[in-house]
Amino acid sequence: MKYYALIYHVAEDYITRRTQFREEHLHLANEAAQRGDLILGGALRDPYDTALLIFRVTDTSAIERFVHDDPYHKNGLVLSYEVREWNVVVGIDKK
Repeated sequence: MKYYALIYHVAEDYITRRTQFREEHLHLANEAAQRGDLILGGALRDPYDTALLIFRVTDTSAIERFVHDDPYHKNGLVLSYEVREWNVVVGIDKK
């Protein structure tokens, strides 16, 4: 298993526009968390221009499916995204 950072670069009006899609987005995120794929996720503050989601999966296919199904991405709140492998060297690995 590897750690990956999913980095969303979001629209300027992301905070106001996300309301109508938030329940579906959180449902998708909670499903990924229950499977053990998604470890942490949330928006970076001041400014709210980026969101960071940390995954622990064997490869990026689950992350690409997540992005494809995410209503934030499907409805233009996410302007671009990147997936980066994260080389974790310190911390508690619970798996």
